[in-house]
Amino acid sequence: MARFCGSVCKLCRREGMKLFLKGQRCFSEKCAINRRNYPPGVHTRPPRKNSEYCLQLREKQKAKRIYGVLDRSFMNMFRKAERQKGNTGENLLTLLERRLDNVVLMLGLAQSRYHARQIVAHGHVTVNGRKMSIPSYLVGPGDEIRIRDREGIKKVAGDAIELNKGQPVPEWLEADPAQLRGKVVQLPTRSDVPHPINEQLIVELCSK
Repeated sequence: MARFCGSVCKLCRREGMKLFLKGQRCFSEKCAINRRNYPPGVHTRPPRKNSEYCLQLREKQKAKRIYGVLDRSFMNMFRKAERQKGNTGENLLTLLERRLDNVVLMLGLAQSRYHARQIVAHGHVTVNGRKMSIPSYLVGPGDEIRIRDREGIKKVAGDAIELNKGQPVPEWLEADPAQLRGKVVQLPTRSDVPHPINEQLIVELCSK
């Protein structure tokens, strides 16, 4: 299972915005964007007018980095969105929102997106009572997501819930922090996507 192993703070600096890849650290003064709000690299070029292709590519890279997916997985998700009825861009974003690692994060059971991916990949999460270790698994209405009944992971999830206290839970999810579980009430819509992503630019690039 491939994953990005570099500095995630550099990804935020490259996109010029907070991608919230380090959980609560992104809300503190230690956030790299607060200290060095310019692209990483020794020979950083001054700002210039971006081409149409550059804008499309940056939007695609932003979406990939926010949801923690690599190019092949992203393109597979895009092709799946194309086959569905409706707007391809909106379909793509709702599919990304339905990923199990994203749902674990949105329920407050993990401290960051990479932490959520690790929890799922190590088999600490169940969906409808069955162990699920695939971060890209797409949840559906009625699915119940729960942390397995093991002392170590229950403490980790409990600490994450305490750390994320006050963070809103999306309307399409129902959280039960006391039981370390949550439920998918309905499928997410475009309005449920909290990230500033221009999906039309992504569709224009991936459709070429």
